[in-house]
Amino acid sequence: MTDDVRRLDGYGAGLIREIALAERVKAGLSRLYRLGDLPHVGDFVTLAEGEEREAVFVRDAGDALEIELRVPKLAAESDTRALDPLCQIIEGVSHFVYLAARAERKRETTQLELEIQAEVDKYVVLAHGVSGFSAASSERLRRRLYEGVSYVHDEGTHEGERYRVANGAAHRFTERIERKYVGTSRVLAMREELRAFFEMGLEEKLRAARGS
Repeated sequence: MTDDVRRLDGYGAGLIREIALAERVKAGLSRLYRLGDLPHVGDFVTLAEGEEREAVFVRDAGDALEIELRVPKLAAESDTRALDPLCQIIEGVSHFVYLAARAERKRETTQLELEIQAEVDKYVVLAHGVSGFSAASSERLRRRLYEGVSYVHDEGTHEGERYRVANGAAHRFTERIERKYVGTSRVLAMREELRAFFEMGLEEKLRAARGS
């Protein structure tokens, strides 16, 4: 896979905690989705500047996909309320994993497809870190991730619409996952459905979110 994906820009100097977290997230997603070895994500990470949010820059170099992943600094370890930087890093790594997997298989993707998968992966990664995960804790996490959120881009803009559609699709899909599998502790079946969702294209993802 390293032949299909290259580093677009410099290394993430000074981002030790962020890169360590990104690598753990990448490894977890790779195991879940059975992707095998992926490039070391730290080689692709740079620091977001000022109030800049997570972003992935991609350039098609013909024989490879060149990627730069910009991430924000994590909050101090004592600040347990600062979920946003953590979520941004998870989203960025999700984009990286998805692009790397698609590049290896010579499959195209869309920005909306990337965003829907990243919204689902936020739930997947954070749920894994909850001790004694249950239907009640799943509901609390799901509501915190998808309800009452604020958007950088205004409603009615192209970007604003994309992020709102992705949020709604992920919310519906994870609610269905919660209802079907979490409350009944059907972990293996849930993983299989998550893997199937990862492999879907955009229209399939939207249908899966609607439960159709």
